[in-house]
Amino acid sequence: MTIFVRLLHLLAGWGSVGLVYFSSDLLQGKGVLLPETFVDRAIAYSDAAIWLYLSFFILIPYTYLVATPQRVRWLARAMAISALMCGVVFLLYPTTLAYPPVGDGMGWSTQMLRMLQAADSTQNCLPSLHGALTLLCVWALCERAFPVRSVLAVVLGLGICYAIIALRRHVSIDLAAGLLVGMAGGALAKMRVSCADRRDISAEIAP
Repeated sequence: MTIFVRLLHLLAGWGSVGLVYFSSDLLQGKGVLLPETFVDRAIAYSDAAIWLYLSFFILIPYTYLVATPQRVRWLARAMAISALMCGVVFLLYPTTLAYPPVGDGMGWSTQMLRMLQAADSTQNCLPSLHGALTLLCVWALCERAFPVRSVLAVVLGLGICYAIIALRRHVSIDLAAGLLVGMAGGALAKMRVSCADRRDISAEIAP
């Protein structure tokens, strides 16, 4: 698979996520406030978690560039399916959070968090697309042939999930919902890939 084809899959998969995320933000009504749980209160708020949180935006293109071709195709489908599932919930049950105020400091972490809050939606919380896409990327990278990469992907994925709550961009309820969406989207995409592969094999052996 050429880099150009990989980038096309990246555009199709991640692009569909952006389309659903921002269009649903414009079309939905006022969000219901999600409560914190004991899990969220056990994780202290930290501006410094912004760097782990933003590593998500490196993880996604990296996954499309290094995963096996079959997994790249699967990932693009899984992202699109997960985005559609999240989009339906965003429109039918819009949600928001009581976001903590960002400090007035001039540190890099604080400044980056201010930029993130200015650009990001204050709604579209449940399910967490951030969590869903992180799970899908880790899933795509985990292969027996690459044990070190697999372990590092899991560690980074866990770190991103921690940062999501530490920054209060999501709470544990919508992070858990996002992970469930990712698992469902990945499973559905796997079924579609298997069906497509079987059709290709049948076409090759047909007289």
